[in-house]
Amino acid sequence: MNPSDIPTNQRRGFLKALGGLTAGLAAFPSIVSAQKAANAPSRPSGAKYMGDFAAPKLEKVKVAIIGVGARGSGHASQLATIEGVDFVGICDLDEGRAKRTADNVTKKGHSPKVYSGDKEAWKKMLAETKPDAVFIATPWDDHAPMCVASMKAGAHAFSEVPIACTLKEMWEIVDTSEATGRHCMMMENVNYGREELIYLNMVRQGVIGELLHGEAAYIHELRGQMEGGNSTGSWRTFQYAKRDGNLYPTHGLGPVAQYMNLGRGEDNFGRIVSFSSPAKGRALYAAKSQKLTNPEFKKLDFKGGDMSTSIIKTALGRTIMVQWDETSPRPYSRHNLIQGTKGTLAGFPNRMAIEGVTKSYHEWAEEEAWEEIAAKYEHPLFKRMGELAKKMGGHGGMDFLMLFRIIECLRNGEPLDQNVYEGCFWSAVGPLSEKSVAEDGSSQVFPDFTRGNWKTTKPLGIIA
Repeated sequence: MNPSDIPTNQRRGFLKALGGLTAGLAAFPSIVSAQKAANAPSRPSGAKYMGDFAAPKLEKVKVAIIGVGARGSGHASQLATIEGVDFVGICDLDEGRAKRTADNVTKKGHSPKVYSGDKEAWKKMLAETKPDAVFIATPWDDHAPMCVASMKAGAHAFSEVPIACTLKEMWEIVDTSEATGRHCMMMENVNYGREELIYLNMVRQGVIGELLHGEAAYIHELRGQMEGGNSTGSWRTFQYAKRDGNLYPTHGLGPVAQYMNLGRGEDNFGRIVSFSSPAKGRALYAAKSQKLTNPEFKKLDFKGGDMSTSIIKTALGRTIMVQWDETSPRPYSRHNLIQGTKGTLAGFPNRMAIEGVTKSYHEWAEEEAWEEIAAKYEHPLFKRMGELAKKMGGHGGMDFLMLFRIIECLRNGEPLDQNVYEGCFWSAVGPLSEKSVAEDGSSQVFPDFTRGNWKTTKPLGIIA
């Protein structure tokens, strides 16, 4: 039948169904491959795949940092204590913050040059100090250009999350890393939490069988940041206002992606659908607050829904639920759930139910029962460095453990625990979820940042 022969009131339904059928066909591997190929430009001539890349050993790692607010100053303090670090530069727009951080680092035996007051001062720092590694703890929009410039200046780049805000920026990061032979790692600290490392070890040992499903979240009420002066909230508020999707997916998603070996030989990201709840909480809070940093906050039209929920389908057909909510008054959670054919591991609170391991798989093993089993699977890295990490602090020690591993890998000439492609895959949930929400939950295909090389990339091992 020709569509033109169908009555007008039925034709719309016919065409809509036809569109749905076309989208459904994309589930077939050949079509998915074609779609992914279209989203993956050819690797430039002379560029090198960085999945298992190990840079030449560095006896001393010359370190510089851009951004020393609450997050960056903590990184600087911890990096200054790690053996093999030579702190050469500190940059922040605020001169007072830069000098305070420099004083702290100097007390630990370093002599960093201080740069401040100019939005381009960080570029001068790169040129003058010639660092081996640059740590970036600035607002989200600055991450990509600073990563790219750092790599072009000859340094390995380490960015706070997310690695970038747009797919275009992520491709630029990938292309620059491959062209320069410099690492670019998104610093997902949660992958270094004790519980996450235990679950990774259990998954690798097959304790919960074949993996089927994961759940990840970042649920953290942060409305008070709008009252926080010249801090995180002063710039993040505008992100909440203008963007509708999951803008901060990586804290929950990173560990689940590593459990599943996504982008590392076993499986990869396929497609995502996303929906947002109504946007209510931010405007209500702003209207009532008498302490807002910026009076413009009361006038903002907050477009971002209070709760974002996405479902990811992997190349093997596994599913991951990813949620984000920094507005609603509810307890903190990252979910951190991984489900297999033999049982389930979960967080917040920590609990597990495993056939033949826990007392029953009809009820959770929690608290003492959880600890008794979990202790048998303590990750070797945490056994080696956990006590020092807890002493050094930073989200229970995960921050220090992450920074320690970065320096250790650079000094030993080992591949990093998180490669550039993983940072981009995890961060891509942001722009892809925005597009899905804008298109009423339409399915979005993940670009293959590895250009097919994920199939030969080594899985993350259990680091000793």
